[in-house]
Amino acid sequence: MKIKLDKDYMVNELGLPESSILEEITDTSRWSIHYRIVFSYQGRFFETFYSKGATENQYESPWEFEDQVDCYEVELKEVKVRKWIRKESQ
Repeated sequence: MKIKLDKDYMVNELGLPESSILEEITDTSRWSIHYRIVFSYQGRFFETFYSKGATENQYESPWEFEDQVDCYEVELKEVKVRKWIRKESQ
């Protein structure tokens, strides 16, 4: 399920992105760091994405060029992961 939230409401009322329950870097570029966050809203959990300036000389702030932000409902699920691990020497 997708909802749209007002950027000012997200920042001023919900305290995002600082109050998110998960924040992870998804990508970097020369001038920006791109993030994914998960946050609680009205008893449900949503994810959205934003970027910030990568250095003190880049003044990009979260959702700077958006008035309405797309947020997607998410749920926490256990995921089994297979991974290659180095064998112990015999």
